[in-house]
Amino acid sequence: MSLIFYFSPMSTATLTSIVLEELGVPHDRKRVDLKAGDNKKPEYTKLNPNGKVPLIIHDGTPIWESAAITMYLGEQFGVAKGLWPAAGPRRGEAMKWVVWTNVTLGEAVYRRGHFGEWAAPDAGNPKGVAQANKDIAELLGILDGALAGKQFLLGEYTLADAHANSFCDWLRHSKIDFSAFANVNAWSERCAARPGYQRAMSFEMG
Repeated sequence: MSLIFYFSPMSTATLTSIVLEELGVPHDRKRVDLKAGDNKKPEYTKLNPNGKVPLIIHDGTPIWESAAITMYLGEQFGVAKGLWPAAGPRRGEAMKWVVWTNVTLGEAVYRRGHFGEWAAPDAGNPKGVAQANKDIAELLGILDGALAGKQFLLGEYTLADAHANSFCDWLRHSKIDFSAFANVNAWSERCAARPGYQRAMSFEMG
């Protein structure tokens, strides 16, 4: 079995790093220097034409998009380890949260960045940022409600928690206010206490 993980620190690839550490799957790590433009070089875009990280190559097959990678790795390696549900409704529940994180919550977060911190000078849209912040708060409220009375999203820890919590880490780094979401904050602390999370973070800091 050959598994290669292309990553860049402090990017969405951190999410995949946590998943891999939780699974304990042997893999080769290849750092992609985004500032140097490694992700735009032909040898990389041949593997991932989007020119982004994360990317894994499993037995010669390139797989990109962090949500797809989480679900694929869960399916391949996580069921036997109790980190991903077997095929059936519980797997659907896990998939729901992984995709919601990237698509529904992600859209509002990316919109906030487009109108705000990523906008060119004098090209920002304060009203757009305000609406995005409102939408993000409503979505975090959904997550908070889903965690009420539960330790993790499906009750027991799965890679859906690894995925969604890592995304929330990014939101906190982006100065999004989490003060109103006690369930999310407690859940994040539980996720961050796991050895797999801590190993992944040590790679980030190294």
